[in-house]
Amino acid sequence: MKQNTIVITITAFLLLALAAIFILPSAIAPNIPGPNYKNVSVWTHVNITNSKPEVLNVSIYEASNSSLKNVTISAGLTKKIYCNATVRDWNGFNDIIYLNASIWYNLTSNYTAPDNNNSHYTNKSCTYNASLSSNIGWYVCSYDVYYYANNGTWVCNATVMDTYNKTGFLTNSTTFLPVYALNVTDGIDYGNLSVEDTSPTDVVANLTNFGNMGINITVESYGATKGDGLAMNCSTNGNITADNQHFATSGGVAYGAKTPLNVSSPVNIAGLTMPKQTIAGNQIINSTYWQLYVPPNPAGNCTGYIIFTAIAP
Repeated sequence: MKQNTIVITITAFLLLALAAIFILPSAIAPNIPGPNYKNVSVWTHVNITNSKPEVLNVSIYEASNSSLKNVTISAGLTKKIYCNATVRDWNGFNDIIYLNASIWYNLTSNYTAPDNNNSHYTNKSCTYNASLSSNIGWYVCSYDVYYYANNGTWVCNATVMDTYNKTGFLTNSTTFLPVYALNVTDGIDYGNLSVEDTSPTDVVANLTNFGNMGINITVESYGATKGDGLAMNCSTNGNITADNQHFATSGGVAYGAKTPLNVSSPVNIAGLTMPKQTIAGNQIINSTYWQLYVPPNPAGNCTGYIIFTAIAP
């Protein structure tokens, strides 16, 4: 029995020893670094097949002077206005499909509004003009802007698109200056008159607002030099003073009831305020009606000038 106990004890001791050799070291082994560390660098890669185009700069100017900050449109005409854009595409210019640009009056219009001579113009076929490098180029966008386009701040948006339908855009602004302007019938001819005669019928002078502002109108006359107080200067003898020339804003008014011109200062055409044009083909036109009295002393062919001046209402 004692021998059996000794054998069992030795066997148990051997098993514990083996456990200590094959099992315990994994639980109590020191902290030895393995294959994973706190910071590990991993290689990455991507191939960018397309870059988004960019509009780097937008400039707005009138045809007559690219250095002017503000724009003065042409009275009674259209004026060429430019909105040019500098564009960059890292894929090169063959990647660009188009560049278009719109200009609009910022108070009443916006980028997506329909074109209108007063407030919105679009160019969908801007022209590639020059290459500044292999990736940067210059596009020119032009517009024929009508004389009655609204005065104030105008914005230009230039938008570029590439073959992947990626777009880039940029805006800039300028100021369209107020233009007070008019056109008048060429010539007021009273025909043949004797001294102490009054022209028997009204001679009509039509006035057209040729600017982008509402206007009032003043009138003054001179014979030979401005400020001489004359209506006409006569070739044979004498002259006709300014106050012998009368006008009205409606036909059939008697000479004495018409307004005489002043010998020393312009006269406002009372009650005549002309708004600016807003509809294409629908000019703003008003008529004035004129008569002349010939005093006793002049003789010969008499000529003079009437100055019609557009002023702010």
